[in-house]
Amino acid sequence: MVSKGETLEGDFRIEKDFLGEVKVPSNAYYGVQTLRAVHNFPISGLRLPREFIRAQGIIKFSAAKANMQLGLLDKKIGNAITEAAKQVIEGTLDSSFVVDVFQAGAGTSQNMNANEVIANKALELLGEPLGNYKVVHPNDHVNMAQSTNDTIHVALHISSLESLTNNLLPALRILEDTLSKKAGEFQELVKIGRTHLQDAVPITLGQEFSGYASMIQHNVERIKRSGLGLEELNFGGTAVGTGLNAHPGFSELAIKEVNSITGLDFRKADNMFESTQNLDAVVEMAASLKVLAVSFIKIANDLRLLSSGPSAGLGEINLPSVQPGSSIMPGKVNPSVAEMFNMVAFQMIGNDLAVAMSGQAGQLELNVMMPSAAWNILESIKIASNASRVFAKLCVDGITANESVLKHYAEMSSALATALSPKIGYEKASEIAKKAVATKRSIRELAEEMTSLSKEELDRLLDLKKMTTNESSA
Repeated sequence: MVSKGETLEGDFRIEKDFLGEVKVPSNAYYGVQTLRAVHNFPISGLRLPREFIRAQGIIKFSAAKANMQLGLLDKKIGNAITEAAKQVIEGTLDSSFVVDVFQAGAGTSQNMNANEVIANKALELLGEPLGNYKVVHPNDHVNMAQSTNDTIHVALHISSLESLTNNLLPALRILEDTLSKKAGEFQELVKIGRTHLQDAVPITLGQEFSGYASMIQHNVERIKRSGLGLEELNFGGTAVGTGLNAHPGFSELAIKEVNSITGLDFRKADNMFESTQNLDAVVEMAASLKVLAVSFIKIANDLRLLSSGPSAGLGEINLPSVQPGSSIMPGKVNPSVAEMFNMVAFQMIGNDLAVAMSGQAGQLELNVMMPSAAWNILESIKIASNASRVFAKLCVDGITANESVLKHYAEMSSALATALSPKIGYEKASEIAKKAVATKRSIRELAEEMTSLSKEELDRLLDLKKMTTNESSA
């Protein structure tokens, strides 16, 4: 895979590393170490996503800026590096990032892919031939004051927090707002509640939906709290956290540049050794996303149950019809968007396990499973964001209520006997409820026969709307 034009057979340049010589396509921005990784790891065809590559560009840009300010990097070279890094940030060089997700530990190949692409693009900007590393070197210049062990970790934190801030949280707010709108729309529609999938006391459809909206709101707050850990960066910790080969002022200057680009509040890690050794902040965030996935499943399954039918199910609500539901049964419509929401949630839960396994695999001074953790958490953020928007727009926003069905179930439920219990006692109320189930008669009708309660008192006790508030107990 090359970044520009087509490479003719035999059109190569020779690049060297300490293992020997390698033929690199002459017009490729990547170099020898990237190509070795491509040959070594033809595993999945998956690449770390745009968000991660953007973060790598931010890191290389910020490092070059800091090193120039410290007088350590020649400004002509440094400016060429920052211009090349800008193109990585903007995405115009994405096709040159060719290393499989499942690669050598820590992401050394991914880091060198960035170093080589930026070095060669800088060379091109300077009018030099690609591969002329005597002028701009991937390690000496682009990777100055850095190591794979800090830059990949930093890219993981930057890409995750940017994705959360700019994509997932806005998407969840749309979903929360849409659910809240439905809660208001359905606030006066009384229905029978269900516990253990059996009749319970009345609730309004709006109250039910307000619970869904609150679930999403709580998830937003939970994710925001978990995101605080991602603000810590081990930028400048280099190989093991000591900062070897980095100027003492490098971290502060580089992170200041990162914040200028992202608009976020990253800071130097409280302990660079802990930050380099562990992926705890990422594991915590993945766990928060798993909680979100569990909420997605609950909401989707409830909507599927409530809309089941149309003739042989609960049929209390109608979901929007978005596509035919069967290749054999004419006219069948399925809860397709809710089903998608479930599948996304299942994938998020699987991704959480992969992140947790990556996190527990840290040994001594480094966790080398960062590429796997990065792919999985960014995948969860992406699919949760997209699914939330689609679920809000194509499912929740178009839900309508079947008011006659809601009323029928509520009025015929034996659970209404609960409201009589304070007046006639639990045992008598149970007798009435049991007979209601056996005879398919209403609680009101049987209470008139089996108790001395007046019609007025029954009207008050069996006021369905009041049962959904504390008024019925007054």
